[in-house]
Amino acid sequence: MEARALVAWNVRRIRVDLGIPQEQLAYDAQIDRSHMGAVERQDANPTIDLLDRIAKALGVHVSEFFVQPPKGATPHRTLRKGRKPAPLRQKKK
Repeated sequence: MEARALVAWNVRRIRVDLGIPQEQLAYDAQIDRSHMGAVERQDANPTIDLLDRIAKALGVHVSEFFVQPPKGATPHRTLRKGRKPAPLRQKKK
């Protein structure tokens, strides 16, 4: 797994395991929520300083972002708890 993918995998894994919404992590790490999303989607190449701030916000050492996932592990897709349901749309008659 490439370094950027590995970091993205582990940031999301740790965040979801801790039950922290992406918005809250971004706020705690003092970055924009859209940039936090880009890090988790592998669209951003985070600096070591940014990884350090994210690690501190999560309460982990930065080395946790470079741990290889177990073979056959599935990605953490969504954080269900606290999510707002999609608004219901009424059908036009």
